[in-house]
Amino acid sequence: MQGNFLQLFKIPETRENLFRTLGLLVCYRIGFQIPIPGMDPSFVSDMSNGGLLGLLSALSGGRLGDTTIFALGIMPYISASIIFSMLTKVSPALEEISKEGASGQKKINQWTRLATVPIALVQAIFIYTGVFSSTAGMIATDMQHHPIAMAMIVICGLVAGAMLVMWIGELITEYGVGNGASLIIMAGIIARLPANMLTISSQPDFWQTLMFLIGVWVVTIFVVVFMHKGARRVPIQYARLQRGRRVYGGQRHFLPLKVNMAGVMPIIFASVLFVIPGIFFQWLGWGYMQQVFSDQTGFVHVTLYAALIFSFSFFWNRLMFNPEEIANNLREHGSFIPGIRPGVKTAEYLSNTLTRITLAGAAFLALVAVLPAFITSGSGLTPTMRYFLGGTSVLIVVGVALEVVDKLQSMLVMRQYETAGGSTDKSGGGKAGAGAASWTQTGGSQS
Repeated sequence: MQGNFLQLFKIPETRENLFRTLGLLVCYRIGFQIPIPGMDPSFVSDMSNGGLLGLLSALSGGRLGDTTIFALGIMPYISASIIFSMLTKVSPALEEISKEGASGQKKINQWTRLATVPIALVQAIFIYTGVFSSTAGMIATDMQHHPIAMAMIVICGLVAGAMLVMWIGELITEYGVGNGASLIIMAGIIARLPANMLTISSQPDFWQTLMFLIGVWVVTIFVVVFMHKGARRVPIQYARLQRGRRVYGGQRHFLPLKVNMAGVMPIIFASVLFVIPGIFFQWLGWGYMQQVFSDQTGFVHVTLYAALIFSFSFFWNRLMFNPEEIANNLREHGSFIPGIRPGVKTAEYLSNTLTRITLAGAAFLALVAVLPAFITSGSGLTPTMRYFLGGTSVLIVVGVALEVVDKLQSMLVMRQYETAGGSTDKSGGGKAGAGAASWTQTGGSQS
């Protein structure tokens, strides 16, 4: 492992990609030090550390309660990407465009960028009207007498910051290592860890709390990695074709169905949808109902949250994985599942397998999302630290880290393959030349 790590910096292309990624992530973090014009730069809201804004900040790589230009983070671009991912499975026209290859994907990416602008505009209006204008001290004193101009400045600043974050993410994806949006979300989560560790260090039972955190992290990371790598390998047998004396096909491959196929998407959907009743009850002034829905260890919160995660897990997997389409593709390519008839029976078998896998994956996501709240209850941890210990944050960080490691490992394998391929081609060319010469000398008798 140490040799592979050092080998990364010996390859010029890989070294440049790593430095580009780190440089762009630094630029992303610098944006959180630039205040929005007209806002009080000395004011840092605590609202991003809890409640709805704390959860959305953890999922977007931003800080929705801060008066900085990158407060929205990558959330508008992620929302647009999710919308178009679902539309490509629902709309036949978009599905045909997505199957056109690189040109079709380029069109969808361009539409995703354009859709990010109105989504960022709506979210910026929500943040300004729901947080900035309703909180005393956030707007500078000399700008409080110009509410319309102040609203335009703040909303335009938030939208421009979201566009810059989207641009940085796409630069990381194109010229760096890994997916830019995922790395931005991971960087936003990890960036909060030092400040929270300093807060914990001031407590009298620091070492006891630190050992408790390390134990929770180790167990959570082990379970997340185990489930992230878990997959059901469905055997695929290719039909044998005989042409002359040669036999083609007959190999056995596997169709991997990941246990956690939906990733963190069900938790994101459930979290965003679950906070709507809390906001509604807050507007109506029903404090008791709002407290019932916001209690993370309460029966109502846990039951509804788990039910939403299960529902969205089945919805997302059925939307992204079509058993009928897979069965038709297998039959067209002359392959089948051993013991299962091609066509309808294969689709039924894949559907039943997907249902069982989705049930296990949804149960895992529900436990990861709900259980940390019970573990950290009464521990004296800050709300942001609870979000970092929560299953959503750990699932994102570990998943992105594994993807980056796989990406770097594939780059090393490709480099070694190209190096070995160059030497093999030289030796292979010599053998081919010798074979051609011997065939010429014997007058073609070897044929």
